[in-house]
Amino acid sequence: MGKVVSVCNQKGGVGKTTTVINLASSISMLDKKVLVVDMDSQANTTSGFGVDKKKIEVSVYEVLLGKVSVEKVILKVREKIDLVPSNTNLIGAEVELIGEENREKRLKYALDRIKDNYGVILIDTPPSLGLLTINSLVVSDSVLIPLQCEYYALEGVGQLLYTLKLVKKNLNPSLEIEGVLLTMFDSRLNLSKEVAEEVKKFFGNKVYNTVIPRNVKLSEAPSFGKTIHEYCSWCKGAISYFEFGKEFLSKI
Repeated sequence: MGKVVSVCNQKGGVGKTTTVINLASSISMLDKKVLVVDMDSQANTTSGFGVDKKKIEVSVYEVLLGKVSVEKVILKVREKIDLVPSNTNLIGAEVELIGEENREKRLKYALDRIKDNYGVILIDTPPSLGLLTINSLVVSDSVLIPLQCEYYALEGVGQLLYTLKLVKKNLNPSLEIEGVLLTMFDSRLNLSKEVAEEVKKFFGNKVYNTVIPRNVKLSEAPSFGKTIHEYCSWCKGAISYFEFGKEFLSKI
């Protein structure tokens, strides 16, 4: 049965979408089938796989509102990688779901039917702790938290952990922290090393050994609709995400 992991941090710019795309790529290279669910109305994960978000006729939005089944929305984007795409329609979903019954469980109802078809399901959550993120957490077995190695890396983490605690208590008792991934690490800067130490003190053995370096190729790849392994397979970013994929799978 596929493990469902939400990639979550309400701060923007921490490498969340980059991690979803390139972890999915690494897992597929390690011969496991992956489903990626784009729960962000910006749809950066969707376009990062080379899908034109303006041409999508049905997306995760219609799935959440019960208009179509998830099977009708899934796109095969790579060998061993499927995608439930997003588009700007998703902006309205938070408001439209407010009065609906079981509004926190819409994604769970959709994915429970198909999760046995995949080794791993990765959910890219929006940079907020609203109803779309709650839907993601309710269906997830665990949460992967990317943290950038910059000032204020841990700012807002308390709020995220409080949200996880509430979801665990009221909606999903089996929810756990999968791990914490340090991103945008610059080995030349004392700051990066200090932040890494601070995060390890806070999260202990939940912090992955692999760190993702600051790497310009990682930020360029999505604009070409490519994973880092397709765009520049020999660069530091590609190598570190592949190493992270191995570490991630070894722990699940």
